[in-house]
Amino acid sequence: MTVFVDNMRARFGRMVMCHMIADTEDELVAMADRIGVARRWHQYPGTMRSHFDIALTKRAAAVKAGALEITQRELGEKLRERRRAVPA
Repeated sequence: MTVFVDNMRARFGRMVMCHMIADTEDELVAMADRIGVARRWHQYPGTMRSHFDIALTKRAAAVKAGALEITQRELGEKLRERRRAVPA
Protein backbone atom coordinates (compact mmCIF):
# COMPACT_ATOMS: atom_id res chain seq x y z
CA MET A 1 0.00 0.00 0.00
CA THR A 2 1.39 3.33 -1.06
CA VAL A 3 0.83 7.09 -1.32
CA PHE A 4 1.97 8.84 -4.51
CA VAL A 5 2.63 12.48 -5.47
CA ASP A 6 2.94 13.50 -9.09
CA ASN A 7 5.13 16.09 -10.79
CA MET A 8 2.31 18.36 -11.97
CA ARG A 9 2.95 22.06 -11.46
CA ALA A 10 -0.35 23.95 -11.64
CA ARG A 11 -0.74 27.48 -10.36
CA PHE A 12 -3.53 28.18 -7.88
CA GLY A 13 -3.24 31.79 -6.83
CA ARG A 14 0.27 32.16 -5.45
CA MET A 15 0.65 28.44 -4.83
CA VAL A 16 1.92 25.73 -7.14
CA MET A 17 0.02 22.48 -6.80
CA CYS A 18 0.39 18.78 -7.59
CA HIS A 19 -1.74 15.66 -7.01
CA MET A 20 -1.58 13.18 -4.15
CA ILE A 21 -3.26 9.77 -4.53
CA ALA A 22 -2.96 6.48 -2.65
CA ASP A 23 -3.74 2.81 -3.01
CA THR A 24 -6.52 3.17 -0.40
CA GLU A 25 -8.71 5.96 0.96
CA ASP A 26 -7.43 5.28 4.47
CA GLU A 27 -3.81 5.78 3.39
CA LEU A 28 -4.67 8.94 1.47
CA VAL A 29 -6.50 10.54 4.39
CA ALA A 30 -3.85 9.41 6.88
CA MET A 31 -1.12 11.08 4.80
CA ALA A 32 -3.20 14.25 4.42
CA ASP A 33 -3.64 14.34 8.21
CA ARG A 34 0.06 13.65 8.76
CA ILE A 35 1.26 16.49 6.49
CA GLY A 36 -1.41 18.97 7.58
CA VAL A 37 -3.77 19.03 4.59
CA ALA A 38 -7.37 19.68 5.62
CA ARG A 39 -9.82 16.92 4.77
CA ARG A 40 -12.13 19.46 3.15
CA TRP A 41 -9.67 19.54 0.21
CA HIS A 42 -10.27 15.84 -0.53
CA GLN A 43 -11.58 15.69 -4.08
CA TYR A 44 -13.92 12.90 -5.26
CA PRO A 45 -13.72 10.95 -1.96
CA GLY A 46 -14.88 7.37 -2.20
CA THR A 47 -14.45 7.22 -5.98
CA MET A 48 -11.72 5.99 -8.29
CA ARG A 49 -10.78 9.67 -8.83
CA SER A 50 -10.12 10.30 -5.12
CA HIS A 51 -7.16 12.65 -4.58
CA PHE A 52 -5.87 15.83 -2.99
CA ASP A 53 -4.34 18.77 -4.83
CA ILE A 54 -1.48 19.80 -2.56
CA ALA A 55 1.03 22.66 -2.50
CA LEU A 56 4.65 21.83 -3.26
CA THR A 57 5.57 22.41 0.39
CA LYS A 58 3.10 19.68 1.37
CA ARG A 59 4.45 17.51 -1.46
CA ALA A 60 7.92 17.73 0.09
CA ALA A 61 6.44 16.78 3.47
CA ALA A 62 4.61 13.81 1.90
CA VAL A 63 7.80 12.55 0.24
CA LYS A 64 9.66 12.92 3.53
CA ALA A 65 6.86 10.88 5.16
CA GLY A 66 7.23 8.09 2.60
CA ALA A 67 5.15 9.05 -0.45
CA LEU A 68 6.57 7.95 -3.79
CA GLU A 69 7.21 10.47 -6.56
CA ILE A 70 5.62 9.66 -9.92
CA THR A 71 5.02 11.49 -13.19
CA GLN A 72 1.66 12.85 -14.32
CA ARG A 73 1.61 10.10 -16.92
CA GLU A 74 2.12 7.43 -14.25
CA LEU A 75 -0.66 8.98 -12.18
CA GLY A 76 -2.96 8.82 -15.21
CA GLU A 77 -2.11 5.15 -15.69
CA LYS A 78 -2.89 4.41 -12.03
CA LEU A 79 -6.31 6.05 -12.46
CA ARG A 80 -6.94 4.03 -15.63
CA GLU A 81 -5.99 0.84 -13.75
CA ARG A 82 -8.54 1.71 -11.07
CA ARG A 83 -11.20 2.22 -13.72
CA ARG A 84 -10.41 -1.13 -15.35
CA ALA A 85 -10.61 -2.88 -11.96
CA VAL A 86 -14.22 -1.79 -11.44
CA PRO A 87 -16.69 -4.45 -12.65
CA ALA A 88 -18.85 -3.25 -15.54
